[in-house]
Amino acid sequence: MTLTPPRAFLKSLFDAGVRAADPLTGIKAKLPNKPKGRTVVIGAGKGAAQMARALESIWDGKLEGVVVTRYGYGCETRDIEIVEAAHPVPDAAGLAAARRLMETVGGLTEDDLVIALICGGGSALLPAPPEGLALEDEITLNEMLLASGAPISAMNVVRKHLSTIKGGRLAAATRARVVSLIVSDIPGDNPAHVASGPTVPDGSTRHEALEIVRQYGLQLPQAALDHLNSPQADAPRPDDPVFAGHEHHIIASAGVSLEAAAAVARAQGITPVILSDAIEGESRDVALVHAAIAREVLGRDRPFSKPVVILSGGETTVTLRAKGGKGGRNGEFTLATALAIDGQEGIHVLAADTDGIDGSEDNAGAFADGSTVRRLRAAGLDPRRLLDGNDSYSAFKAIGDLFETGPTGTNVNDFRAILIR
Repeated sequence: MTLTPPRAFLKSLFDAGVRAADPLTGIKAKLPNKPKGRTVVIGAGKGAAQMARALESIWDGKLEGVVVTRYGYGCETRDIEIVEAAHPVPDAAGLAAARRLMETVGGLTEDDLVIALICGGGSALLPAPPEGLALEDEITLNEMLLASGAPISAMNVVRKHLSTIKGGRLAAATRARVVSLIVSDIPGDNPAHVASGPTVPDGSTRHEALEIVRQYGLQLPQAALDHLNSPQADAPRPDDPVFAGHEHHIIASAGVSLEAAAAVARAQGITPVILSDAIEGESRDVALVHAAIAREVLGRDRPFSKPVVILSGGETTVTLRAKGGKGGRNGEFTLATALAIDGQEGIHVLAADTDGIDGSEDNAGAFADGSTVRRLRAAGLDPRRLLDGNDSYSAFKAIGDLFETGPTGTNVNDFRAILIR
């Protein structure tokens, strides 16, 4: 059997996973019926513009509305307006976009339909601080959450109780029926956690938000703490009559993407093993577990026999230990894995974010293998020091091992593939 070069093989798996998360397929399957009145589209997330374009391509009738996406992630649409704002740290453009979305749905009636296109990244793209707080406070909150190491579900509990648009409040602001079509980037696919659930409420409370603040030692502005300690922070409950008749559908998820990648591997004669589509935890710790399994397979053909590709998804986290480092959770995972497989020929790694951007830089993730550490040292770099400085981007850029895709138009979170042969 002629084997595809390892990096080309791993890239083919990533590409298959992204194709499987194409929002057009899911939107077709869950397209709502046309209403008596207007059909208004709202949305937020790093893939929201592509979702809007997909909806326009199949909707038989008039559409109007506005969606917000990350700078550089827009695309041409016919009727739906695309606005861009900052991610992962909010800015004034996002603040204005959040107001636009609230205004867009505010004057609708029971005869109208709102189609909400929601995907990962919407939390940062929709800053809407409550009375007594400013945009700067929400920026501070986001920076603290991103540096805390808290899982995304915990982050979003805090966010939705310090917002006037998240936690179902956007849907609660309209009399129209709301149908939410959601691309999930959340381990476990809880729709209320995607983008902090602007159109989908959940049962979390401000008291839980306060406990998360305490648990992760978040030094929030006093105004934010005062708000969380007041009833004004309470989000609408799922059983609130305002949500009667609303629907929400997960139209793409990590599980589906991993199955698609597994099918491609199988077709090339490589046995795929999916560990989980919902892995959470510190990136470097998750890396050590994956690396230990890979070494066991390489050396002892257990728990799986070579050749095999180990696949996993979910959303890991990075606790910032230093200032000035560049890179995201997938780069951190890959660099930690490289250190753990140093000198192990036959292990090849790709970790990347399915939206095409890992953290705040321009790469989706990175490649690694048993030679990565040696090549870093040959370039005059200390891989351990780079990992300790949360500077995986600089490491992989120096040796040409960044994985760059550009915006993919979807977001089902982390994609990890480790080939052992």
